Amino acid sequence: MSLIGKKPVAIPSGVTVQVEGDQVKVKGPKGELTQSFEPYYVAVEVDGTDVKVTAKAETRAHSARHGLYRSLISNMVEGCAKGFERQLEINGVGYTAKAGGPSKLTLNIGFCHPVEFEMPKGVTVETPSNTRIIIKGADKQAVGQIAANIRRVRPPEPYKGKGIKYAEEQIRRKAGKAVAGK
Repeated sequence: MSLIGKKPVAIPSGVTVQVEGDQVKVKGPKGELTQSFEPYYVAVEVDGTDVKVTAKAETRAHSARHGLYRSLISNMVEGCAKGFERQLEINGVGYTAKAGGPSKLTLNIGFCHPVEFEMPKGVTVETPSNTRIIIKGADKQAVGQIAANIRRVRPPEPYKGKGIKYAEEQIRRKAGKAVAGK
């Protein structure tokens, strides 16, 4: 039995959870999310202020999906209650980012043209300064994927550290040819 799957998911005030067939719907102040699950492997039920996920058998596949769906539902509840955010930093002379409203991001990062990103529904972007990007949303997977797509445009290079990196990321620096040859 999955150790993570055994824990019930607490539902905070202001968030509602409904199970309809093989769909879990979570609605809260930050948004509304839907997740389907495989009823052959797990059963999901709302018990007062908790959501309980139970495996239907003791096999390895059942146990794996037990923990998976419990984590997905937990992330949905947390996202609809508080939301998720990822912060990116831009390093490099002349590299800038500008948000054109909550759903558009324009990057000037050393290419001959600006790179533009259109945010999907439910995900917003802010640029408090020219070198910081904050991505917010209720869906943890969507926020993380958008952040990864933005970082992929110009990942940080190890010699000077120029590029787009996560705020908490540490860049391992390399010595250049001049230092290495001595």
